Amino acid sequence: MMADAVLVLHAAFVLFVVAGLAATWIGAALRRPFAFNPWFRWSHLAAIGFVVAETVLGYTCPLTIWEDGLRGNTDGRGFIARWIHAWLYWDIPPSAFIPIYVAFGLAVLVTFILLPPRRRREP
Repeated sequence: MMADAVLVLHAAFVLFVVAGLAATWIGAALRRPFAFNPWFRWSHLAAIGFVVAETVLGYTCPLTIWEDGLRGNTDGRGFIARWIHAWLYWDIPPSAFIPIYVAFGLAVLVTFILLPPRRRREP
């Protein structure tokens, strides 16, 4: 049951990272305040920065290690690789995710620069 809880937490983190960029773009286009909220934007940038750093440095995500330990799994594949394999039956080497994560991280960084967070204006 704990492993499933870690899996849900991990999935929520991935959803935040992936959907956060789309939400920022859509929110900015619709001029919604959350799209410029510093807490949201810095948290999102930090989250993808963490993913990029651990991937480029060759580290396994701590949530993957934790879940694997709870399940007794030692296949060595990361969270995304494992679930893509499970969903699509493809065998993708973990190194294939480095350019994907770096490109996504750059998209978040460019968005952060072009649509910077800002404090809400006082009425």
